[in-house]
Amino acid sequence: MLPIRRPHLVGLPLVSLLFLSACGGTSASNKVGDSSGAPVKGGTLTFGVNTEPICLDPHASPQDVAGLFTRPALDSLVSLDDQGKIHPWLATSWQISPDQKTYTFKLRQGVKFSDGTAFDAAAVKANLDHIVDPKTRSQLAATAIGPYTGTTVVDPQTAKVTFSKPYSPFLAALATAYFGIESAQSLTQAPDALCKKVVGSGPFVIDAFTPHQGITYHQKADYNWAPEGAKHTGASYLAKLQFKVLTEDSVRLGALTSGQIDAIASVPPVNVKQVQANSKLTIDKRQAPGGNYNYYPNTTSGPFADQKVRQAFRDGIDFSTIVKKLYFGAFDPAFSPVSPATLGYDKGTETQWKYDATAAGKLLDEAGWSGHDAQGYRTKGGQRLTIRWPFLKSFAREQRQTLAEQVQAEAKKIGFEIQFVDVTPNDYVATFVKGDYDLADFSWQRADGDALRNLFATSSITTAKSFGQNGARYSDKEVDGWLGDALGTTDLTKRADLYTKVQQKVTDNAAVFPVYVFNYLLGASKKTHGIGWEPQAYPTFYDAWVAKG
Repeated sequence: MLPIRRPHLVGLPLVSLLFLSACGGTSASNKVGDSSGAPVKGGTLTFGVNTEPICLDPHASPQDVAGLFTRPALDSLVSLDDQGKIHPWLATSWQISPDQKTYTFKLRQGVKFSDGTAFDAAAVKANLDHIVDPKTRSQLAATAIGPYTGTTVVDPQTAKVTFSKPYSPFLAALATAYFGIESAQSLTQAPDALCKKVVGSGPFVIDAFTPHQGITYHQKADYNWAPEGAKHTGASYLAKLQFKVLTEDSVRLGALTSGQIDAIASVPPVNVKQVQANSKLTIDKRQAPGGNYNYYPNTTSGPFADQKVRQAFRDGIDFSTIVKKLYFGAFDPAFSPVSPATLGYDKGTETQWKYDATAAGKLLDEAGWSGHDAQGYRTKGGQRLTIRWPFLKSFAREQRQTLAEQVQAEAKKIGFEIQFVDVTPNDYVATFVKGDYDLADFSWQRADGDALRNLFATSSITTAKSFGQNGARYSDKEVDGWLGDALGTTDLTKRADLYTKVQQKVTDNAAVFPVYVFNYLLGASKKTHGIGWEPQAYPTFYDAWVAKG
């Protein structure tokens, strides 16, 4: 299940982890439907989703999915393409100081938020300061802004952002919806109000968010500042956009096949071939970059504090076969903590470890878990080899609960008892903060290899004062050094080499159990055209349109 991106520290961990997965800037590639012919203006596109936001404010939300829901209404300073190149958006240009601690942005003029206020340097400052403000309790965005020290308004169209040390992932982070620019006036509202509605300068304006039902949007008629790379300029083709919450796979698929809605998120893997065979439907796949759906063993306490026990668990369970059978090939088994779509992915991890139940048994013997009780579980000193796994069923998606149960059954064969701990979201946060668990699970989508820092840097271990995504609570000086060096260079080749080293070491240390590589499976009517993708595998709707008839 997805741990909510950060424990609401105070609630951050749960939500954070539950929704761990980041987003990226907009990209105009891989559109759904044959877009030949003139786009149709007007009409409504209804999109069925399998989850809903806890909070719409992407600055505060711990959910990665918040980016999907708020991107229609929020623009960003820059955009990011599939090759990792940064393009102008609300910022027309930028300069980075020689020491890489200062970013100076020149801003687009004439941009208006949907509340009528102007976009300017003061709005940039208000947004970045809002993200780091403790009162915001940012569970996702704050972790991606690094050593931010402040923003200076040089003049209405110039903003200077400073850091205490070099921070190379900053522009990629700015491209995500989590750094979407909100009206400075709207940011003066209480956090609860922002969670219900955000005000931006995007091509759509939020009408209403109804929990458990969905979100409705209408076109911003005067929109004229699309990111570089968009397929058109001016207002959106659609007059209205609607996200409808349909959590049950069968209901969501049925709504698509019956023509009740135009497109859906997360086509159930078992139904992919059915959709592909339907002459009225099409399906598009997008591999998500960043952290795969992984299991993270607590390396600081409990059975998994012993590396041999961690390795035995990882190597003694045939994750690859479980994933292939459960997901019918829709998702690939994972081997590295990050997906192949991520900068610096190390293909060498694919042969760095393998399933070997016999070798796993020997490792457990060496670790002292050589006894067996009447139920067949391994024991040491009369104590059963038990793994406590807080699992939030209500947030589990993509059949992750079924997957977990199958892993539980396979783990028993090699002597592990997995206990699913029933916790509420708030309990989960407290558990994550304390490190009172043996195993955590989540995905962490990010278009930048810096996702590895979020997942394995010592500074990313959650404490009572700060939230991080280091679910393994892993700490290694050499890894911290490589990750720090990556922050200090904008050379993509050098960064990729450093990220390769990180992957190799955390794999050697069995600090992560890779499970599957997430593919966003989007199903749509062939009347639906122009749905695009952000690099982090979320659909976008600025260029979308629906054919008549």
